[in-house]
Amino acid sequence: MKRFMERHPLVARWFDRPHRSGEIVHRRYEVIEELGMGSYGIAYKGRDHDTGRLVVIKQARRTKGEDGRRLLQREAEMLARLRHPQIPMLHDRFVERGQPYLVMEYIDGETVEDHIFHRGVTYTERTAFRLLLDVLDVVRFIHALGIVHRDLRIPNIIWRGGTVFVIDFGLACYIGESAQWRDDDPLEKRLRREPHPRSDFYALGHFTLFLLYSAYEPTSEEEKSWEEELDLSPKARAILRKMLQLDAPYDHINELMMDVNRLLAERGQAQTVKAENPTSI
Repeated sequence: MKRFMERHPLVARWFDRPHRSGEIVHRRYEVIEELGMGSYGIAYKGRDHDTGRLVVIKQARRTKGEDGRRLLQREAEMLARLRHPQIPMLHDRFVERGQPYLVMEYIDGETVEDHIFHRGVTYTERTAFRLLLDVLDVVRFIHALGIVHRDLRIPNIIWRGGTVFVIDFGLACYIGESAQWRDDDPLEKRLRREPHPRSDFYALGHFTLFLLYSAYEPTSEEEKSWEEELDLSPKARAILRKMLQLDAPYDHINELMMDVNRLLAERGQAQTVKAENPTSI
């Protein structure tokens, strides 16, 4: 049944029966719009009628059965521990009609994808690694509590008022948990979902490459690797190779942050963006 639902998402959506705009959940939370359907949960932008504030309402998917309920409850437990100004605050959790829900702070911000494609922002090597360091500062707090995020993709890193936020802990787990793989799971998924800090570094390696490619202008149609296409310093290339596990990977976030700090110190002010260029940061 589970495999059938994975292969037929429209059928699964019918069984999951997401809430519609205007519905009231738990006699308090109004659904404004669906934000997305993930592996185990459905997230909505909503409004708390008791406080008037915007919130994120998340429910477990019915088609995921006990696995979905367990993962959503674990996400709520992790958010309750992760009290950090750059991580959404857990406001409430409850069960309605047998399905668990959690309610958390709504972070109204932009992704780097918004900056690049809607604002025309480009990132230099220095600004890309500066932003990476800001994200790593939040991730260090997460890892210190024995938790690995495992889903540090572009949509889950939000920028608001110059401050970075890390959201969506739906796939987070405790470091060292046993991983359950299927025989047909690709290597990419295994590297991103490993219950070890390495998986977060791997995801952030791709995040950093996305930033760096914002300033890339192809000179030919020939397909090349990022190492051939991007004009990077040896230090930046070495950091990325370790994050992407092409070389012996980082095992601890302090090692990675130390290398990024050294890179930024070496680059100095030479790579800062000129004030008169509003399309770069």
